[in-house]
Amino acid sequence: MVEIVIAGVLMGVLATGAMDLWALALNRFAGQPLPNWAMPGRWVTHLARGAVFHDSISEAAHVPGELQIGWAFHYTVGIAYGIALAAIMGPGWLAQPTFPPALFFSILTVGFGWFLLQPGMGLGWAASKAQNPWKVRVMNLIAHTVFALGLWVGALI
Repeated sequence: MVEIVIAGVLMGVLATGAMDLWALALNRFAGQPLPNWAMPGRWVTHLARGAVFHDSISEAAHVPGELQIGWAFHYTVGIAYGIALAAIMGPGWLAQPTFPPALFFSILTVGFGWFLLQPGMGLGWAASKAQNPWKVRVMNLIAHTVFALGLWVGALI
């Protein structure tokens, strides 16, 4: 079990880092704004106070350290996903990892963003209230595909 947790942590950190590098590349080469991890940090802090859904998280009360909380949340979720995949797939898969299970799992994890985080922050179900919902959805799917590559590479290591 310890080996699965260690592998899962490595997978989650690498996968989350891959997503961050992808976001940086999109910013540098396509002008896509970088994620603002302060807003998820604010949401997490308000969540701990019992407020799950907001009309607009940017209008919720500022929280000291929300950017750092957001980054910690981002990596904590990535690590949790890495451990979950390692535990689901088990030692056999970790010995010879293949990409399809990592991709399938990563695409499933988009649901947490679409049906909890985004509505919680006031963006609606699957970013339905965003300025361009389909762009957000496609970008979420692409980012989670990059996350899947990171999970798989982490498992290979």
